[in-house]
Amino acid sequence: MVSHKTAVVNQTRAFLLEYGLTIHSGIAKFTHGMPSLLADEQNELSPSMRDILTDLWQEYRALEEKLLHIRRRIESIADADGIAKRLTSIPGVGKLTATAMTAFVGNGQQFKSGRNLAAWLGLVPREYSTGGKQRLLGMSKRGNAYLRKLLIHGARTCVLHLNRTTNLLGQWIQIMEERGVHRNKVVVALANKIARIIWAVMTRPGTFYLQQRDV
Repeated sequence: MVSHKTAVVNQTRAFLLEYGLTIHSGIAKFTHGMPSLLADEQNELSPSMRDILTDLWQEYRALEEKLLHIRRRIESIADADGIAKRLTSIPGVGKLTATAMTAFVGNGQQFKSGRNLAAWLGLVPREYSTGGKQRLLGMSKRGNAYLRKLLIHGARTCVLHLNRTTNLLGQWIQIMEERGVHRNKVVVALANKIARIIWAVMTRPGTFYLQQRDV
């Protein structure tokens, strides 16, 4: 549904460009600019094109309403589900990721360890040996691609925004950056760590993640 909304926006922009009309990039500017553009009878839009753009705008608004409804349902589920609620204490795990994890993984008891969960998600590095040396090839990309995508997205957000001084994972990110590790590798490694933390929280009733040490 999100990709459908993006496609509608892109199609609308393409039609507008044919008439020399533009709306600045960004969903907020698109949402703000379309009503005034459709209401402007002095622009170059033909009546038929104005009708088409009006239909696209109405389709966009309908998708927005559906997405908002789904988002509210997800938030309600996360608040009511004990495991999902505890998972949101982990950096990079929002309500969407938390509810998706509980939907696909349950309580995590089928995995012997956090490493097993990370491996199932395809978040462990592939390796091969040559000349007696082990070389890393990046993620295995096995397992549930949707969950992996959510964790990678959450990890990337953490790399960009986590406090490097007070947050435990932020401190780890800082160490990786100081070592000169490429950001993409830091993101994948962090997603792996988050998956392991998720398993630990899932399999220990009542456990929340402590984001910083007690002072």
